[in-house]
Amino acid sequence: MEISNAEFVISNTDVTKCPKSTLPEYAFIGRSNVGKSSLINMLTQRKGLAMTSSTPGKTMLINHFIVNNEWYLVDLPGYGFARRGKAGMESLRTLIEDYILEREQMTNLFVLIDSRLEPQKIDLEFMEWLGENGVPFSIIFTKSDKLTSGKLKDNINRYLKKLRDQWEELPPYFVSSAENRLGRKEILDYIESINNGLKQQ
Repeated sequence: MEISNAEFVISNTDVTKCPKSTLPEYAFIGRSNVGKSSLINMLTQRKGLAMTSSTPGKTMLINHFIVNNEWYLVDLPGYGFARRGKAGMESLRTLIEDYILEREQMTNLFVLIDSRLEPQKIDLEFMEWLGENGVPFSIIFTKSDKLTSGKLKDNINRYLKKLRDQWEELPPYFVSSAENRLGRKEILDYIESINNGLKQQ
């Protein structure tokens, strides 16, 4: 898939105010500081489309971007950033859950995982929750450029082994780097293949 245009449409804190559209939506979510904004900018080749920040937990809204006038890319708030306080965490959890469970247009959720880290309990529990609710999702391992190829392979294999404890069948997964654009073609081709399948229904 080639991206000819990608434009910001709307930000909001209420799933009922998301665009009135039947276009498919591909949402991106992950723990704070996983590299989500950098990945979105790399995929769309628009440097400032999603705001990047060294401060974790900057995305507090559901952000919709229209891509090629054919599908929406949705930037969801990161989960698991404790400095928001209990009330803030709860409202954010509600916002994320409402979008994931109620938004019929959401076609696939990309869960971003920092490839440098050991499997994190919060990520594993989140994916388990997605499975329990029948939410279609895929995994994107980010920041692969920060590791040697051998270490990257070991980390991903360890992660997949951990997932097999929970899952009979593993979700699709991709390895990415915002720095060298690794994974861009594979992720966009995956989105395109789903879109083509929807058109034939």
